[in-house]
Amino acid sequence: MENELKIGEYNHLRIIKEVPFGLYLDGYEDEILLPLQYVPETYEIDQFIDVFIYRDSEDRIIATTLKPKATIDQFAYLEVKAVTPLGVFMEWGLAKDLFVPFSQQFQKMSVGRSYLVYIYLDGQTDRIVASARVEKFLPLTDGSEFTIGDKVDAIPFEHTDLGIKCLVNNCKIGMLFKNQVFTNLTFGESTSVYIANIRPDGKLDLRLEAVGMVRIDSQAERILAAIKENNGVLMLHDKSPAEDIYQQFGMSKKDFKKGVGALYKSKLIALHNDCISLL
Repeated sequence: MENELKIGEYNHLRIIKEVPFGLYLDGYEDEILLPLQYVPETYEIDQFIDVFIYRDSEDRIIATTLKPKATIDQFAYLEVKAVTPLGVFMEWGLAKDLFVPFSQQFQKMSVGRSYLVYIYLDGQTDRIVASARVEKFLPLTDGSEFTIGDKVDAIPFEHTDLGIKCLVNNCKIGMLFKNQVFTNLTFGESTSVYIANIRPDGKLDLRLEAVGMVRIDSQAERILAAIKENNGVLMLHDKSPAEDIYQQFGMSKKDFKKGVGALYKSKLIALHNDCISLL
């Protein structure tokens, strides 16, 4: 609604008076304090200013010109600053850290580690809180809004036994399997990936390369990973003894040659008399 203060969001409010400790803004029903440390260098009475509204440590509604890393109804990858008997506090860019109750944690959260959370306004307390149980805040869809091969935005946020769990387009959970990841991914930063499969439960299998490329089987992926780990060169080739290949990869020479062929067709490697190298 217009002319209604929105906690946890940016508001465009009018400056109504100046006091020694800051400015008071028109909060429609109440006056809202903008503390002195957040007052801009130049301003005028009756001027409008964009501020973020939240509750301070004494539970008072207050304004700030600082910008949090996310607002309510958004996801964010944040670091834990403190653990208390009631929950954890995460750094999100404001003087007051963001609270995650123990009931909203799916695992024990530790100081110094970062987690993906969903920020929301608690209906009972009217306070801004966050939840690490992010999947319950995603829309319930069967994944039909996606098509295999689609290029999407993904935020990597958690290692699992299978690979790296990602938030896709802020609406779905996807998985980059271990044998699909050949580069360092920065958790919390958006990256482009491709939809490789849509599961019956609506979750997504992801790939870092376009699905339209020549399919590379698991043998080829292992070979490619080994080349990258060895500074771009592998001292094996299609004439190498089968025992040397098996010792390094635990695969037959036939499977090795099949994998090398797939990589060559995908224009990922160059073949030499005594080695294989990255293009």
